[in-house]
Amino acid sequence: EKRIHASHNIHVEKCSDTIVGHKFFYQPNIFISANTSIHTSIFQMKVAAALALTATLASAFAPIAVPFTRLSTSLNMAVTTAQIKELREATGAGMMDCKKVLAEFDGDVEAAAEELRKKGLAKADKKASRVAAEGKIAVASSGGKTVLVEVNCETDFVAKDGSFADFADKAAAAAANLDGDSVEALMAASVDGSTLEEVRAGLVAKIGENIQVRRFASRGGGGTTTGAYIHMNRIGVLVEIEGGSEELCTDIAMHVAAMNPAYATKDDVPTEDIEKEREILTAQVADSGKPEDIVKKMVEGRLNKFLSENCLVSQQYVKTNDKTVGKLLEENGAKMIGFTRIAVGEGIEKKVDDFAAEVAAMAKGGK
Repeated sequence: EKRIHASHNIHVEKCSDTIVGHKFFYQPNIFISANTSIHTSIFQMKVAAALALTATLASAFAPIAVPFTRLSTSLNMAVTTAQIKELREATGAGMMDCKKVLAEFDGDVEAAAEELRKKGLAKADKKASRVAAEGKIAVASSGGKTVLVEVNCETDFVAKDGSFADFADKAAAAAANLDGDSVEALMAASVDGSTLEEVRAGLVAKIGENIQVRRFASRGGGGTTTGAYIHMNRIGVLVEIEGGSEELCTDIAMHVAAMNPAYATKDDVPTEDIEKEREILTAQVADSGKPEDIVKKMVEGRLNKFLSENCLVSQQYVKTNDKTVGKLLEENGAKMIGFTRIAVGEGIEKKVDDFAAEVAAMAKGGK
């Protein structure tokens, strides 16, 4: 509050300020005879108030003791393009994922790769329940043994991907050198310094689809001759014979891929299958009115036809169509032992999407 004494032309000043709980009073009725003294006093009061405010604020914002926690210095460190490229090539993960994890681990590519692998395992677990009915058949040989491996994915687009094909080939190579015959043993096999399961999980993280090694089959390794044929990456056939050559096995494997015989030879047909077919054929001619001996001959004739159509060695060789497969083997001094044929996704129930039904359901739900 400022008053000017009219008769003496001097200033009287009363100030009252409150700063952070401290009140400063400057008593009234102090008469100062010069304007300069008034300004000086005001300046001194402001300085005193500012000092008091500074002390109060310093006390209020003093740091509180907390447990020490290490923060990544990478928040202040730029991740280089070379580091991101190296991590992407090592893991196949996305660029932003690589950049983020490199920042978390101060640019340590090895530690970042391990973290991405852990995250990849989690992603793989989430995708494991999705139907994987597409894929590829891969083949490999080692020590006279030949193997076929079926690796599945969710879409035919991924089945044509180079990374997926490379994984399938690695799985086949691992299977060819495996002593066991179980998928569990195969997934535990070492591939590029990791287990095949870890490589699979990393591929799931990269591609984003469920990928599974479903099964594998092998033949040979005991002094026999083996050969394989893969048709369009979707049908794989192994053939094993005594004598002959690998080329002969491959030719017969092509025939098996095309004709899909149920058995290799008549000796391979289970007795119950023969009796079941005989029963069906007998029922078909029971009402023919022919004598029993004639009916029996008719049944046996049809049964032999059934066996010739479904046994590999009795079928006409498709490549030349002028001899049976059995005759082809005989001409090359070979004898049939057996074959294995697998096709991608056989036996897996695929999900069929009804787009029209989905649209109708959405429209109904919107009403």
